[in-house]
Amino acid sequence: MTDLFAPLELRKSVIAPNRIWLAPLTNTQSHPDGTLSDAELRFLAMRADGGFGMVETCAAYVSQDGKTWPGELGVHDDAMLPGLKRMAARIHEGGALLSAQLFHGGLRANAEVSQREVWSASAYDADGLHCREATEADIEGVIAAFANAARRCAEAGFDAVELHGAHGYLFSQFLSTVFNRRQDRWGGSLENRWRLLQETVRAVRRAAPSLVLAVRLSPEDARQARGLDLDESLEVARMLTREGVDILHLSLWKAAHNTLKRPDQHATPLFRQAVGTGVRIVVAGEVRTREEAEAQLARGADAVAVGRAAIANHDWPRRVQRGDALQVPPLSPTTLNAEGLSDVFVNYMRNWRGFVTDQPA
Repeated sequence: MTDLFAPLELRKSVIAPNRIWLAPLTNTQSHPDGTLSDAELRFLAMRADGGFGMVETCAAYVSQDGKTWPGELGVHDDAMLPGLKRMAARIHEGGALLSAQLFHGGLRANAEVSQREVWSASAYDADGLHCREATEADIEGVIAAFANAARRCAEAGFDAVELHGAHGYLFSQFLSTVFNRRQDRWGGSLENRWRLLQETVRAVRRAAPSLVLAVRLSPEDARQARGLDLDESLEVARMLTREGVDILHLSLWKAAHNTLKRPDQHATPLFRQAVGTGVRIVVAGEVRTREEAEAQLARGADAVAVGRAAIANHDWPRRVQRGDALQVPPLSPTTLNAEGLSDVFVNYMRNWRGFVTDQPA
C-alpha cells in the first residue's frame, strides 16, 4: 500500500513532501476587501509548519460578483498580490506546497456581500435563492476572471490552483440538469453543460502554464450540489484528463461511503478507472484518522485532504505519524485559538454543530 508519508510528484519537478493536504476551509478571516489578514496567514502557516504536504487556501473569489460570504479571500484584483506573495513565501518556508482554490459562487453568491447582481447558468427563484440568467458577456467575463486569478497566483509564487467545480457553486451549476436549463451552447447536452469548465481550464492553462492544475468535483448529488449524475461526472473526469488537468479532487462528504447510484461501489476506484494513472486523485470527506486516510489510498487515491481534523489539529500529519492522540471536538475557544483560529474563525465554527464548546474542560 502507498505510504501516506511518501512524496508525491504532481508534475515534473513539482513534488509534495507527503500525501496529506489541508482541505480548502472557509474561515471568514480575510479583510473586507479580500486582502490577506495576519489571522488567515497564521492559520495556514501553522498547518504548513505542522507537516501538511499541500496547503490549500479557502475558496477564493475570482471576481466581485462571485463573492459569497464576508471575510472571503480575494484573488480578483492585482491589489491582492502583496498578500498572495507573502502567503506563498511563508507556506514554502514551512515546507509545504501552496494551492489556491479559485471560486465563483454563481447562484450562491451573496448580493449583500458582493454588492453585485447574482447570476448563474439559468434564472432561478426558489429555496431562498434568486438569480438572473447569465449573458454571453457574463460567461466570457468569468472565464477571463479565472484566468487572471491564476496568473496572479503564478506571479505570487503559488505551486498550483484548483477550480472549484463542487458543492453547487458556479461550475457545478452549469454541469447540473437542475440549475442549467439553457438551450444554447452552454446548456442542454453534457458537452454543452461542461463547456464553461472546459473553456476555463484552457484559459487557465494559457494564463498560468507553470502551475499544477486541479479541478474539484462533486461526483453526484449531495447537499447543495444537485442535478449531478455519477456517470456524467465520470465522463467529465475523462474529458478533464484529455484537457491535461493534473489533479482530480473528489469531494465525497463521507469518504468512507460508497456511491448513491452504485451502492456496491466506491467513487475512488470508479474515477481511477476513468482517468487512468496519469492524473492524481485527491479525496476529501470526513477523513479524520490515519486509518481513514490510508483506507482512501488503498482504494486508489494518491492523497487525502483533511478538513475538520486539521482545524482541531494544526499538526495532524506529525501527530498521526508519531501515533499521538488527536484533539477531537467539541473544543473550547481557548484550545482553538492555540490551534491558530482567530476569534472570527471560532465564531464561524459555531455553525458546525458540536465543534465549539464554552463548557470548561
